[in-house]
This record gives sequence, structure tokens and C-alpha cells, in this order.
Amino acid sequence: MSESPTEFELIERWFADLGVADLARIALGVGDDCALLQPQAGEQLALSVDTLVAGVHFPHLADPALVARRALRVNLSDLAATGAQPVAFTLALTLPQVDVDWLSGFASGLAADAQQFGIRLIGGDTTRGEQLTLTLQVMGVVPAGAALLRAGARPGDCIAVSGELGAAAAAVALLERPASSLTAAEQALLTRYWLPEPRLALGQALRGIASAALDLSDGLAGDLSHILRHSGVGAELEEQALPRAAGATGPVPLAQALHGGDDYELCFTYAPGRAAEVAALGRQLGIAITDIGRITAQPGLFIHGRDAQRRALDARGYRHF
Repeated sequence: MSESPTEFELIERWFADLGVADLARIALGVGDDCALLQPQAGEQLALSVDTLVAGVHFPHLADPALVARRALRVNLSDLAATGAQPVAFTLALTLPQVDVDWLSGFASGLAADAQQFGIRLIGGDTTRGEQLTLTLQVMGVVPAGAALLRAGARPGDCIAVSGELGAAAAAVALLERPASSLTAAEQALLTRYWLPEPRLALGQALRGIASAALDLSDGLAGDLSHILRHSGVGAELEEQALPRAAGATGPVPLAQALHGGDDYELCFTYAPGRAAEVAALGRQLGIAITDIGRITAQPGLFIHGRDAQRRALDARGYRHF
């Protein structure tokens, strides 16, 4: 029986030279005690970190390539929400055991998306633990003072979202089902769950246009409430305007669109006078952008239903604890 690879052999075999090197900004990558980044003059470094745990954020027996791609994409979504350009990422990997097939699949999925999104693995850590756990930190650059923030929304601003809402939430119930039992519509929902599209080009294009922005990870209502709190404003949404995704048998339930989470679309605010610019961005990038409401001076989050009644909207979203 062959011995398991050492930590350094594991890194060298599966994770060295993974992704696209930005030679202007990455001075040193995998192999030393620290990686060295070198932002250019007039740039700020944007960083975000996220942890995914088997059995909590993805099924234990999930395809490792899909696990890797989802893990990287949900982190890249944070860079998109800030208007940042991806540069590099680190990976801390806790493994119950060394499974060569799992690591090969995971590394191949990670490499494919690192190449696609123009980002380089520059370091991290591997360790043994009881629970398979992935922690990724992504790093990007943004022109100094131009980052999109949660603060900045003003009364009268339009509230917009990219893409559709609720598909990933509708897919959660399908994660444990055999692929052979799924319809084409259900397979499409699972694709939206496993392969969210980080809106990097849109986030960068919104610099100087959006007054506030974030990505939708925990649900529209809960995430939008962060913009409201940081900006000291309120909001009124229009139920009929919400771009609800198609579920297996029709539009996803309203609750999934509002509270389901895992959409990883951008939610942003902008002054009404910039509506033509925002619409042009959507056409140019091939991304649906939908106005769903307005920012108000009155605190609170409200929604106008299909019956035209105005109701207070629970700002709950996904909660880790």
C-alpha cells in the first residue's frame, strides 16, 4: 500500500501553477512562506474570504469539480460587488483523508474556473481534519476611491438587480436526488446552484454609476437591508417587478426570490438620471438588469404586492447561526 503524499507533494501535484498569472501584480506565488502582491500605482487591494463546509454548504458526495467551481465563484462574486478586477486567491483545504480521485476532480474544476476568470492561486494551506472544509480568500484591485460600497444609497435612487432570483434556492431540495430522476428543468436549476455567474464585468462597469452595491448571497430582502442600514435609508419594492426565475413547474415562489439566497447576482442602487446608462450596460454585457423598487427617506423595507397593498417586508435571509 503506497503512502499518502506529504503536504508539499500534495500542493506540488494538484495546486502549483493553477490559474492565470497577473505578472504586473503577482510578484511571487505558491512555494514560499508568503506570496507577494504588487498593486499598481493608484490601486486599492480588495479582499474577501469565505468558508464552505461539507454537509453544510454542499453535500458530502457532491462532484468535487463542481464543489471547487462553486467555491471560487461565490468568492469572486464579492469582488464583483466591489467593482474589483480579480488578481489572486489562496486556498486552505482541510481533508479527512487524502482521496486522489477527489483531489484530481477538485483541482481540475478549480483550474478551469481560475483560467476562465483570470485569477491565480498564490498560496494557502492543507491540513487533516474531521470535516472537509474549504476556505478561499480572493484578492482583486480597484482604482483608489472607486470601490462600490454598501453605503451611499440616497432617497429617490432606483434599486436594481442583475439576472434572476430564486433559482438556487429552488435547487436546494434537489441536491440529494439522483441525476437520473431529474427533469431538464430541475437540472437547469441545479446548474444555477453549482455554477453561479460572478458579475465581474458588470461590477467594474458600475464604478462611478452605482451609489451602493452588494452581491446577493443570503437573499434579496436580507442583503438589501445591509444597504439600507449602511446608507441610513429605507426601500419600497414592487412584487410584480421581481425577476423570479423559472422553477420546475413555473416561476419560483415569491419567498424563494426574496429570502432564498445563493443567487450571487448584484443588487445596486443608482440615481434615476443614470437609467439610460444602466440599461445600455445591460445590453452591452448581455445581462438582464431589472429595476425592482426605490430608495426612500423613511426607514424600513416595504413591498407593494400584486394587489397594490403596501406591506412591511421581513428582512430575513439565510442565517449561519
